[in-house]
Amino acid sequence: MNLIKKYRPISISIMITAFFVVSCKEKSKNSASENSEVVEMGNQTQKSEVNSNELTPDEIDQGWRLLFDGESTEGWRGYNKKSFPEKGWEIEDNALKVIGSGTGEAGNGGDIIFDEEFKNFELSLEWKISKGGNSGIFYLAEEIEGEPIYTSAPEMQILDNKKHPDAKLGKDGNRMAGSLYDLIPAKPQNAKPVGQWNKISIIVYRGTVVHSQNGENVVEYHLWTDKWNEMVSNSKFKNWENFLNAGGEDKKGYIGLQDHGDDVWFRNIKIREL
Repeated sequence: MNLIKKYRPISISIMITAFFVVSCKEKSKNSASENSEVVEMGNQTQKSEVNSNELTPDEIDQGWRLLFDGESTEGWRGYNKKSFPEKGWEIEDNALKVIGSGTGEAGNGGDIIFDEEFKNFELSLEWKISKGGNSGIFYLAEEIEGEPIYTSAPEMQILDNKKHPDAKLGKDGNRMAGSLYDLIPAKPQNAKPVGQWNKISIIVYRGTVVHSQNGENVVEYHLWTDKWNEMVSNSKFKNWENFLNAGGEDKKGYIGLQDHGDDVWFRNIKIREL
């Protein structure tokens, strides 16, 4: 008994030491695993930042096609022009960027369009805006010599809702982000703050139009109906025949991105015909 009593503290000490060693090894193993996950996630983030303008296999099967590959302006040109603007636009971090002129609507490069007309389609893209910025996405646009693009095309508004005065103009917020500009407000108003990417889609199908913003449908209306005619006649677009008859005789037109003189970025621009 005396011998056991004499060596019991040593046994306990050995057990505690062994437990400590095992715990440290396990902790080191977990830390390595965590670090590995961080590296893996970091690589994924880096890959996403390198070029996120890609289609998944499912999107390809569903008929989606890219309108911008993140590296070139192929397929795009200035509105009423034969080539892409020589100034005012650039590719930055795999996004199409309007280079702000600091003079509002008097942009440096002008609006651009994708050089193909679409009739029934779903357009999807991401945008982010600079502080106090303003821009827009046009659809069913016609090219009319001597006329700006907005005289013939409905516009999904892009805006810094907190800073730009347009957010307080118009009626019931119909100049805020996601809205059918100056006609129908986006509800709910769910645009993300300056510097964050917003994901939108625009569906046009036999006159039915739906704006979706950050996962929610925010605008729905119907072109070429009595209600459409009445709404336009009571707006700033009254007496604009080309706007009233958006899409023209063939009910199709161009996709356009607006240069409103402010920094704005576009990426993941893709479309599928319906």
